[in-house]
Amino acid sequence: MQVFEVHRGSGPIVLGQPHGGTYVPPDIRTRLDANGQTLKDTDWHINRLYDGLLADATVVQSHVHRYVIDCNRDPAGGSLYPGQNTTTLVPLTDFDGVAIWRAGAEPSADEIEHRRQAYHAPYHAALDAELQRVRDEYGFAILFDCHSIRSAIPFLFKGTLPDMNIGTDGGVTCAPEIESITRKISEHSPYSTTLNGRFRGGWTTRHYGRPSEGLHAIQMELSQSTYMTSEAAPWSYDTTRANRLRRWLRDILDAVQDTALELKP
Repeated sequence: MQVFEVHRGSGPIVLGQPHGGTYVPPDIRTRLDANGQTLKDTDWHINRLYDGLLADATVVQSHVHRYVIDCNRDPAGGSLYPGQNTTTLVPLTDFDGVAIWRAGAEPSADEIEHRRQAYHAPYHAALDAELQRVRDEYGFAILFDCHSIRSAIPFLFKGTLPDMNIGTDGGVTCAPEIESITRKISEHSPYSTTLNGRFRGGWTTRHYGRPSEGLHAIQMELSQSTYMTSEAAPWSYDTTRANRLRRWLRDILDAVQDTALELKP
């Protein structure tokens, strides 16, 4: 099984997609309980949603499910949101705080390290290589990290999540112009929008976002209600909703690329 895939483009934007994969090795799948085997915390259809929006973008996508190992978590195990409910490098529960492993089948520390080397490290080696390649060509690179999540998860946040959740870790991970244009277009769209709200950018955005070195990173966390028929099994893609959203995502990506080219050193 190919654990990640790279579609190399010629432009300055790299689309990261760490959570769209549904592959679980058979020996691991048998240890998931009935709840875990639903894989309900997948970023469903994220590759399809972004497909073709920016013709010259590079795409780096993981095919491995986040229950095997979460490619958007600190490989050292640090929490993204200290003091708040969240999931870990290899989660023990789903986003609702419900166990996903059969009793006694939870992964050991040695197994977590094996998974890190087998799945987490190769994905990030590929992502890092593409960002470095793009920076070598353009003098800068932009990581646009693509995510989606159910819009109502009481274990993680109160109420209903806004449609578009932009994360730059408080403006640290990208040039202010990139943050500003993303926010401006999102706020002019028909979708509710927040900047650095509940989701401020995951480990990927925080790790690669070093504007002083020509590496810019920004996360877009979408509520799945914006492009899916419902946020429950069978997790169906809604073409009408998705096409409406894709129009605005295309505008955002085009504007981010144009803005970054104007900032080129």
